[in-house]
Amino acid sequence: MSTASQESLKSTPLDMSNVRIDPSWALRIPVSLARRKNVLPCCQLGDRVMVACIDCHDVATLDTVERQLGQLIEPVLADEESLKMVIRDTFGGQVARTGAIRVAAERGDGDQDAVQMCEEILQAAALRDASDIHVDPLSQRVRVRLRVDGQLEQYRHFSSELHPLITSRIKVLANMDISERRSPQDGRFSWTSSRGDSIDVRVATLPTRLGESLTLRLLTNNIDNLTLSKLGMDSDDLKRFSDAINRPHGLVLLTGPTGSGKSTTLYAGMRELVSKRSLHVVTVEDPIEYEMDGIAQVAVDSADKVNFGKALRSILRNDPDVIMIGEIRDAETADIAIKAALTGHLVFSTLHTNTAAGAVTRLIDMGVQPFLIAATLRLAVAQRLVRRLCQHCRNETTISTSEAAAIGMPEAKGAAAYQADGCIYCAGRGKTGRTGLFEMLPVSGAMTQLISSGADEIDLHELARKEGCRTLSEDAFQKIAKGILMAADAQASVAAW
Repeated sequence: MSTASQESLKSTPLDMSNVRIDPSWALRIPVSLARRKNVLPCCQLGDRVMVACIDCHDVATLDTVERQLGQLIEPVLADEESLKMVIRDTFGGQVARTGAIRVAAERGDGDQDAVQMCEEILQAAALRDASDIHVDPLSQRVRVRLRVDGQLEQYRHFSSELHPLITSRIKVLANMDISERRSPQDGRFSWTSSRGDSIDVRVATLPTRLGESLTLRLLTNNIDNLTLSKLGMDSDDLKRFSDAINRPHGLVLLTGPTGSGKSTTLYAGMRELVSKRSLHVVTVEDPIEYEMDGIAQVAVDSADKVNFGKALRSILRNDPDVIMIGEIRDAETADIAIKAALTGHLVFSTLHTNTAAGAVTRLIDMGVQPFLIAATLRLAVAQRLVRRLCQHCRNETTISTSEAAAIGMPEAKGAAAYQADGCIYCAGRGKTGRTGLFEMLPVSGAMTQLISSGADEIDLHELARKEGCRTLSEDAFQKIAKGILMAADAQASVAAW
């Protein structure tokens, strides 16, 4: 960070509501110190930890924070009201023991602190808006990592002695057998963060050579921001998607790898539909990712003998207008989806294919006749998720030869691009949140005839481009030029599939 930027942070009060907090630093100090003195470590930039405070000249308090962190600090003048609100959101109702719990865990003592340690880990994940928590036993210690915006971040390590205590605590919460350590188990529980967010936690254990590995999937029920306009589609793609989901019947497919935001896009579409019209919407999912009022949601559970086929056959007898199938995974599911679309239902679902045109090939591989695909498919969308650049610390650069080649556009070499080094607003990461890359394949007119004739992906792809649809690479390049994402992130997302 430049000297001018440092002076600005010391002279102009910072609105903390715009700052992302790094829990690996924030949760190192006692709650009592944060609340009494109105101080909060935010993130590390370079060799210093940025500490938000209301008095940058309170040497005694800053020295105490520095000792607690064991790291050089840089004070940042913060707006008092917003700082108090962030401190409240960070610590919630915790007792004033956070720093002591961390020290006890690292030393391997304090069995009674297992409950607080689990609470701290969950709270850290909530602060970082993590989608998953990974607890992995290593030879000398236990590693905790958080998956944030699709990337694994190391949160902390703690003593191996605490591992069975943490594992048992999570198993108790998830109603799992704490005595079973040789077989994988699954469970779930609900947890409320200090910000008041209700989070559904899915737990999976896996026996390894060094002990049980835990994976916790965090599903938030907050759908306030679940709108089509916030997914990252440009105006043309948004119109194509809106036109498809407003058709009275047909099949709309989202394709892409696991974790690419397919279900989120479908939910945003359903939410828009039910906000405009009175519809009977039924979903079949494994698991239910968003809980929405006004929608009948069916959870697939093999233990209860509820599979996709049985659920879908029952759904068709319940007079739905819109059906969402979590994934078309076999010939039976594909057959039911096609028949539902043919008989006057609007059907949403997902597939695992590389491109939008690949959805047609995948359905044919499952045994669906090309003429049936042409008659029912309204839109196929390929989607990826990429991390957004922080708009506060981004700076201009150019696309390198290797980056241009990796996104499939050699001609983009030397074009304007952006990168970010990290600042207090993005917790030093240079990225804040994610946006989507989209590739649309609308099916009408000439596209219908091409699918009926059994044309391959290349022909379908070429026709879509002639009709003005962009590829994933072209959408990525457009967002790179606008400074929304970094070329290297687009390269990793597009080149991977």
